[in-house]
Amino acid sequence: MLDHVAIAARIPHQGSMCLLAAVVDWSPEAISCRAVSHTDPANPLRAEGRLGAASGIEYAAQAMALHGALLARVADRPRQGYLTSVRGVTLHVARLDDLPGELEVQAERLSGDADHVLYRFSVGHAGDCLVEGRAAVILDAGVPVEGQV
Repeated sequence: MLDHVAIAARIPHQGSMCLLAAVVDWSPEAISCRAVSHTDPANPLRAEGRLGAASGIEYAAQAMALHGALLARVADRPRQGYLTSVRGVTLHVARLDDLPGELEVQAERLSGDADHVLYRFSVGHAGDCLVEGRAAVILDAGVPVEGQV
């Protein structure tokens, strides 16, 4: 299990923007994380004193980024992932900040190749699904390759 410090060492999100608290489990196909930052009044995703349910997409995106980092070999250079689309998103609640305790953040890799990955994701609380959908990620988009002009 990885804690918040170990997660922050593997993803580009730092400080209060690193939303995940721990990795509960992971495999080459999926990752399961927990988060408690949804109750923090200083959460950078809050607007007008509340954290809307759509912010769950960012929690899931960080789980996807972490999953990619865990899958990478130590010798590989870190890859930048860019969320290019979300599809089939359902918000089952209006907000996240009024839920006590932990959020469960799940991401399952459905398909992918060297440059693109498709995930199914969900954010839950106490066994209830709060946010779910699919996300497409492109890796290293716009990053120049050494030797190319």
